[in-house]
Amino acid sequence: MTRMAVFRGMMHALLGLALATAARAEGLVEIPYLEDQVRSGELLPMAERLPANPLVVDLEALGRTPGRYCCILRTLMESPKDLRMITVYSYARLVGYNEHLELVPDIVESFTVRDNREFTFRLRKGHRWSDGHPFTSEDFRYYWEDVALNDEAGNGSPPAIMMSDGKPPRFEIIDEWTVRYTWDTPNPIFLPAIAGASPLYIYAPAHYLKQFHTRYADPDDLAAKIAAERVDSWAALHTRKARQYRAENPDLPTLGPWSNTTKGPSERYVFARNPYFHRVDPAGQQLPYIDEIAVSIASGDLIPAKTGAGDTDLQSRYLRFDDYTFLKAREADSGYRVLLWRDGTGSRLTLYPNMNIADPIWRRAFRDVRVRRALSLAIDRFEINQQLYYGLATESANSILPASPLYDPRYARAWARHDPALANTLLDEAGFTERSKDGIRLLPDGRPMEIIVETFGEDTSAVDALELITDYWRKIGVGLFIRSSSRDIVRRRLVSGQTMVTLAPGLNTGMAIAAMAPEELAPVSAVQPQWPIWGQHTESIGTSGSAADTEPAKTLLGLYGAWRTSESDAERYRIWRQMLDITADQVLSIGIANQTRQPVVVSKRLRNVPEDAIHAFSPLAYFGVYRPDTFWFEE
Repeated sequence: MTRMAVFRGMMHALLGLALATAARAEGLVEIPYLEDQVRSGELLPMAERLPANPLVVDLEALGRTPGRYCCILRTLMESPKDLRMITVYSYARLVGYNEHLELVPDIVESFTVRDNREFTFRLRKGHRWSDGHPFTSEDFRYYWEDVALNDEAGNGSPPAIMMSDGKPPRFEIIDEWTVRYTWDTPNPIFLPAIAGASPLYIYAPAHYLKQFHTRYADPDDLAAKIAAERVDSWAALHTRKARQYRAENPDLPTLGPWSNTTKGPSERYVFARNPYFHRVDPAGQQLPYIDEIAVSIASGDLIPAKTGAGDTDLQSRYLRFDDYTFLKAREADSGYRVLLWRDGTGSRLTLYPNMNIADPIWRRAFRDVRVRRALSLAIDRFEINQQLYYGLATESANSILPASPLYDPRYARAWARHDPALANTLLDEAGFTERSKDGIRLLPDGRPMEIIVETFGEDTSAVDALELITDYWRKIGVGLFIRSSSRDIVRRRLVSGQTMVTLAPGLNTGMAIAAMAPEELAPVSAVQPQWPIWGQHTESIGTSGSAADTEPAKTLLGLYGAWRTSESDAERYRIWRQMLDITADQVLSIGIANQTRQPVVVSKRLRNVPEDAIHAFSPLAYFGVYRPDTFWFEE
């Protein structure tokens, strides 16, 4: 963290304390939704529910206006698994990104970092879980000692993110409100992981979860709970009850702005406001402004139609650019506005040649950079942009966006121009000179050079793009066939070496900064479609898959390892740029266009939603960085 970020954190803390003190002196206007509970004595008044130093959200700096308390915000999801999106959208983190992609305190009052080895978190005194129980260092101790290091609950070792040079941190409780993690070597991934859209949780509501833990629970009572939930062990029960990200357990206390109140299965889930949420507006009034979020479950195919009928107040999930015309036509009659945010991925559609394919001849072909460059150069990105995105996108390789401080236009242009003549020359140089009677190049064993491209079948524009690419590749003597399958099937085929090329979104971290881990640029995960076997090997610490055996992949792994132990922002920036240089030059994925437009449907009564913004899971958490707790409804 930079000195400026530390200074801003200190100023936020001082401002919060001053405003909270002034508000308590003048009195706060109680939230109507909670008035009856306060009147009955079930809840304390607002001033006593807030921590001593709440987080003050600077509405003016965000370009937002003070709101009013009321209303239910409706949204649509495809399945109960999507309840995790409310955790994403709510974006309450110990430390989080602001709109400038700076890491700033959120749930914690302050934090300090020394050499990326020592991380100290200071909690807000008086901060409480949504059920009113104090949030203290005990919640961190419980997670670390009783879950992460427990042989049954956490497999005896912490998450990989909390390991540096193969070693876990030393955990210390300084006092009731302060905890510290110290590694012998730098762990720069730690804070970005905590701030992630899918965050690393290093705390848990100990007071609630101890009833499911063998170390604390009455054995007979715990056995009864295990039987009632039909699970095999106390650890399985504890895991089910403790999922903070998925928000399926309505009894699990939260620190977010809204808490699930509905036990599934259900067709409608209601998230009610957290009476102890730690953020306030500049007047000292507790956030969020919106009382409830109602999540209705509907088929993903029907969500655009239901959105067009006015069945939602805020919707982007399951909407695609090709829904825009329909949604816009219904705008006047259905009480909503259609905004077009910019997509935050490195390329909306990206081709990933599988360098780990089991077929040895195709494996050799896809590992030849001339083949990858040729397949990229053959594509007419301008035509795809005009046909699919009405010219609103930016033709580009799969790389960092201009909004990122790591951006360099060279990355966007690398081997991404339309040059079929050069593509043909490169394929000739790679040895694919023989052709069939219909012009398709032949592999060394006589088979036609025909590529099956697999898609997840979730985006109709993917098939439209591939139909155009079929014509482009045929002009350089390469056939293309399309296979649509479910995401799970495609991933199983990838790991088994059956998939040739996958069409999927590009870099999730199109908005990357040097403080974020460059893990998408190196083979570290089995879900990476260009090198799943190498990624599996890294992910499993060598117990499965196979080690990377090409120079670019080995170099990228080495650079990623160097980033994981880096000691300065300058060093991390340098490593990122080196990795971006290699991935651009080697065309390890083939991007088509980025900054495409994402329809965001917003009720005409809903205020403080940005008109122009970037829609990205990482690091923006879609709506999350834009503070949905400050959204509010007009009368």
